[in-house]
Amino acid sequence: MTSPFIHLRVHSEYSLIDGTVRVKPLVKAAQAMAMPAVAITDHANLFALVKFYKAALAEGIKPIAGCDVYVSDPASDAAPALLVLLAQNEAGYRKLGLLLSKAYDRPRIGDRVVFDIDWLIHDNEGLIALSGAAEGDVGRAIINGHPETAITYARRWAEAFPGRYYLELQRLGRAYDDLHVNGALSIASDLDLPVVATNDVRFIEEEDYEAHEVRVCIHEGRTLDDPRREQRYTPEQYLKTSEQMAERFSDLPEAIDNSWNIAIRCSLGMTLGESFLPEYPVPEGMTMASFLSATADEGLAMRFDQMRASGVDVDDAMDNRYRERLAFELGVINSMGFPGYFLIVMEFIQWAKDHDIPVGPGRGSGAGSLVAFVLEITDVDPLEYDLLFERFLNPERVSLPDFDIDFCMDGRDRVIQHVTERYGADAVSQIITFGTMAAKAVVRDVARVQGKPYGLADKLSKLIPFEPGMTLQKALEDEPQLGEFIDSSDEAQEIMDMAFRLEGLARNVGRHAGGVVIAPTVLTDFSPTYRDQPEGGLMTQYDMTDVEQAGLVKFDFLGLRTLTIIDQAVKSINARRGESGESPIDINALNLEDPEIYQDLKEAKTTAVFQLESRGMKDLMKRVAPSRFADVVALVALFRPGPLQLADDFIRRKHGLDEVDYLHPSLQHVLADTYGVMLYQEQVMQIAQILAGYSLADADLLRRAMGKKKPEEMAKQREVFLAGALKNDVDERQAGHIFDLMEKFAGYGFNKPHSVCYALLAYQTAWLKHYYPADFMAAVMSSDMQNTDKIVINIEESRELGLTIAPPDVNQGTYRFVASEPRAVVYGLGAVKGLGEGAIQNLVEEREKAGGFDDLFDLCRRIDTRRLNKRALEALVGAGALDSLVTDEELKAMPAADQTDQTRAYLDAHLEQAVQVAEQESRNAEGGLSDLFGDLAVDAKYQRDNTALGNVQPLSMQKRLSREKDALGLYLTGHPIDVYRDEMRHLAGSRISELRPRDGEQRFAGWVIGVRSLKTQRGNIVFVTLDDRSGRIEVSVSGDTLERGRDKLEKDSLLVVSGQVSHDEYSGGVRVRANQLMTLTEARGRAIQGVSVLLTPDRIEESFAGDLANLLAPYQQSGAATCPVFIEYEAKTAAARLRLDDAWSVVPNDELVAELRQFFGRDQVRLDYDWQSAAS
Repeated sequence: MTSPFIHLRVHSEYSLIDGTVRVKPLVKAAQAMAMPAVAITDHANLFALVKFYKAALAEGIKPIAGCDVYVSDPASDAAPALLVLLAQNEAGYRKLGLLLSKAYDRPRIGDRVVFDIDWLIHDNEGLIALSGAAEGDVGRAIINGHPETAITYARRWAEAFPGRYYLELQRLGRAYDDLHVNGALSIASDLDLPVVATNDVRFIEEEDYEAHEVRVCIHEGRTLDDPRREQRYTPEQYLKTSEQMAERFSDLPEAIDNSWNIAIRCSLGMTLGESFLPEYPVPEGMTMASFLSATADEGLAMRFDQMRASGVDVDDAMDNRYRERLAFELGVINSMGFPGYFLIVMEFIQWAKDHDIPVGPGRGSGAGSLVAFVLEITDVDPLEYDLLFERFLNPERVSLPDFDIDFCMDGRDRVIQHVTERYGADAVSQIITFGTMAAKAVVRDVARVQGKPYGLADKLSKLIPFEPGMTLQKALEDEPQLGEFIDSSDEAQEIMDMAFRLEGLARNVGRHAGGVVIAPTVLTDFSPTYRDQPEGGLMTQYDMTDVEQAGLVKFDFLGLRTLTIIDQAVKSINARRGESGESPIDINALNLEDPEIYQDLKEAKTTAVFQLESRGMKDLMKRVAPSRFADVVALVALFRPGPLQLADDFIRRKHGLDEVDYLHPSLQHVLADTYGVMLYQEQVMQIAQILAGYSLADADLLRRAMGKKKPEEMAKQREVFLAGALKNDVDERQAGHIFDLMEKFAGYGFNKPHSVCYALLAYQTAWLKHYYPADFMAAVMSSDMQNTDKIVINIEESRELGLTIAPPDVNQGTYRFVASEPRAVVYGLGAVKGLGEGAIQNLVEEREKAGGFDDLFDLCRRIDTRRLNKRALEALVGAGALDSLVTDEELKAMPAADQTDQTRAYLDAHLEQAVQVAEQESRNAEGGLSDLFGDLAVDAKYQRDNTALGNVQPLSMQKRLSREKDALGLYLTGHPIDVYRDEMRHLAGSRISELRPRDGEQRFAGWVIGVRSLKTQRGNIVFVTLDDRSGRIEVSVSGDTLERGRDKLEKDSLLVVSGQVSHDEYSGGVRVRANQLMTLTEARGRAIQGVSVLLTPDRIEESFAGDLANLLAPYQQSGAATCPVFIEYEAKTAAARLRLDDAWSVVPNDELVAELRQFFGRDQVRLDYDWQSAAS
């Protein structure tokens, strides 16, 4: 063999639909096989190109860029056919990227991205084409017995790609391979075309075939044994050696030689690692550097003015300190070539502020820059909080600056649109991400594809700890039970063996949370682009790391819901203050040391408070008892898995239980805010600077090295540190001890600028909640309007705050929740199920234009009933949104009852009539009758009729609440469990909102609002959703518990549950596995001491004994779930408590209690849960 074989058809993991080839192992394998080049030709994308290019060059392998594409001919009915395109040079790479970008802009054919044949016929500079073997148009025609058509297709491609078109031959063990190869050779002879052999590689090793099949099934949602599954791949599609391929094509050595010839023809050079920013327009005669410096000077003067206005004495020393820091930062920024970056960020942030789009105070290390502060990119003074610029931009470590900017959720897309308009739609896009087969998910996926029981997969997955970056190997090391379970089950072992082989493979495409790139020219000069749908947002085909390597600079536009909440709350507050002549509040000028706020934090009254609302954070906060803003900053940094190990030291030192140790007298000011605990990355840097004479730039490199924990690098740094410390007269032993502590905690250290910024937002939300609870909670609930579980929690929290929650109201409400008064919230109309925002907007506009609605008939007359139809009106009635349309006068004719129940019954009775009247009047108007004859009387059958109101029965409480739940997803004006509120402390140990993961059983009760079943191979699981007004939770019931309690799982009933509470890694909350279920009656029977009937002399008649016997008889029963009956008699001169004979023990169900209370009076019947209550 004169030439080695080169693989020109390889699908990597980034093909997504197939392929298990990982880039680095591919390159290593090619090197081991002495192949000087290799190609990756993923399915219609170049996702892997930058990774592949770098990895190949690093191993001395020539990378060949290409991809498999499908081509359609608009003039033909034939299905799109495969064509393989390889880039000969940079021009070919650019052309391929342009064509791919164009293809993603057009509709798919089936699920395929398709090229138009005309694009390639007329525009293919720098591209080599392979025919696609049996899947190409030539191959299909050969296999289908149309040789003349095959020749026509081949001739067309050969003319379009002169000297650059090859007929592709494959021998993969498929039934049609010989037919195709023989036909292709005949055409090659007739048209004098070259042939080339490929192996259409999908996996590296031959034994990877099964893993590849599983990967394909995961993508297609099928199982391995699915008889409908198309068998498209063979075990032959592995990375064969040159010798194997030469043997396979020993009769066609030219097919092997041409793979080498093509590899020689393909030479792609990519420029990587150099960044290109768009030009920022500056005044004539100025450079971007000089303009940045001038703008920063103006900004510093503005910030000084703000400081003076708030009472800060800006003296000469302070002025000098700020100016020195500013000059230093500007010098670094300009010398590193980044003035344009700061100016671009400054411009779009200023645009956002000018257009009333809230911007966060900062995020990440960028808040450590004084230049960012004076340009109003951030709103945290880095000198006030001792934040370091070198943590953000280090002159010793050339890397791009990276500002993460938080925008209000409602305005973020407007800012991106502004940037797109400013720099051009072809220059701005978001960044692609790739979801991978992560540890927990891949176990479930593999089990499903292999047809294993759901319960087995569920148990395996749950044994894998829920931590970011968790791997299967790490799970085995961290969780002994996982290994034990695998060893005990052959099926589990089979799942894990396959999961290990697939773990980490790219699985799907996503969109970076906020990453946006801006090209100085057009995006396709740097990266091909991608759309998940033709109308979808534009993304680069390179991920965050690769797109920066390709030369584009990333800007992070992040949406933060909290900014939306703060903005809406402040606008609501200031609107009301303006009406009363009060000055507006300035949320950015709060006293950050308000004792009342810290009292709330100490008591963990932080539901809905940014960063401080989780159960774990509340527990930590009670222990920390924050008393100053620095403590809140520390809390944000502490509440993570690593730093939580530092929490005990922090807490004990803060409360004086342990002595504060600053390690060295010179470090006191560095560690004072954290009581000597090394919590922030900046503290590590400052210690190195003060003790060992590091520059802050070098200290940042030390911090990064400590985080990576490379022993050889640490040994070098230790020498430098100790030498520097000795020069500063620090004892060597003490210096070594401090270095060890730094090394230990550097990996846990948190970014202090980020902590400060998010602590500020946390404080602002806590302040709003404390002083303006209605406005704040209205904004919070508006932001969670479609999340009923969150609304339930926040409604209960609002009640805990003493707020009145009024039902939705067409005469007061808007789409969002609103604070109608300082301590009252009107429910948002947008939260009513089945109402669109357009219909609500139409209603509100009509109300604002012509005034409030007088009654139901007036409402129906004035709204557009096509947008707000009868079903929507019924939902509004059920939600209580029309209650204000009924007067007390109209209710007088109805039977006496709760006014709300009367009101909604009245609305139900009149709704159809009101709609008919409105429709009749609309028809009259459309027919012009009103114009000709004035207002006509509506037909009698359509007129309002109140005569039958006496027969309209008020709704029952249960019916009203059921209608509310249908309309709102929750109970608002009451809760079915309210009737049992006094009993709950005896029947249940915890409210749902108080449940915490811990060992042992916990008991709670809730109203059943949902029941769903799941069938598995191991049996049924029933999931029951319970609501106790404080919150909601889903309880899983299976096995013996389900068999014993199946008949108790009824909607709209009270259920008492004992079970295991654990962390739910998917929701971030808790989940419960039930061990015991009890109905209300059963729970009462176990806990109750007795039922007492209270009597006075005037209530006892001759028939008393018989009446009582008749009432009790249906409920007499013996057994564990029964209780005795007591008579408590009280006269002026004597009192007695008599217990009836055990034969009269009863089942204490609701029916018995209701009958006794109806006969003797509600207050005369009592359920006794302990003798103290019985005696009281």
